[in-house]
Amino acid sequence: MTTRAFVNFFQVASLLLLLLVVALLAAIATMHFAIHGAEVQVPALKGMTVAEARSQSAGLGLNLEVDNRYYSSEVAAGHILTQSPAPGTVVRREWRVRIAESLGPQKVEVPDSVGRDQRIAALTLRRAGLEVGTTAQLPYAGAAEGTVLAQDPPGHAQGIAQPSVNLLVAAPSDDVPDGFLMPDLTGLPIVSAQAQMAKVGIKSATPVFLDVPISPITNGPPKPPVKPGSVLTQQPPAGSRIDQNTTVKLTVAK
Repeated sequence: MTTRAFVNFFQVASLLLLLLVVALLAAIATMHFAIHGAEVQVPALKGMTVAEARSQSAGLGLNLEVDNRYYSSEVAAGHILTQSPAPGTVVRREWRVRIAESLGPQKVEVPDSVGRDQRIAALTLRRAGLEVGTTAQLPYAGAAEGTVLAQDPPGHAQGIAQPSVNLLVAAPSDDVPDGFLMPDLTGLPIVSAQAQMAKVGIKSATPVFLDVPISPITNGPPKPPVKPGSVLTQQPPAGSRIDQNTTVKLTVAK
């Protein structure tokens, strides 16, 4: 090969190598744009109305989903309380953003459904703007099948979190229990609490009695913060799903 032919070969090879490098860089840039061009930052939605948040999310290619609704005295009804993922999180387009919507302050009174037929109780709850949450059954011969034995939150409760009420319903005594909901016993006299548990077949351990400090004298005679003999704490807490093998532990004021 002559010197001139060798130079021509080297020039052609260099040109091909340059074209290969350019093509490789273009492919890398295209891949980077394809990956990162499809990513967006989740905006801060808290405090927006659901309509505003849905519009902004749609503009970024995100899907907004109302996951829960809660009562709130601080955030107006129809506005967003919380969101997931958090603001600033980098996600791909079409990602689902879950939000919790405020229902505003609780204005409805929780109906007392204990002793009612399950269907009537559900209808009454819906008329009050509430929903039936978890429904559990317990074989109980002391009430007709379908009778509500307990509910959480209890009737006339204030400051509830969600517009739903969980029900414990009587089942035929030959049915196998599928568990039930732990009632709220705090504040009740220990005798009443034990009677309520015995009524639905819940076992309780020997109560633990605790001294409660007396309030200092101000105007008038001193008053204890709670009545002696009333339930201070319970384990499991109210609303927990338990079965007939669960033993409830109560702490009682002396």
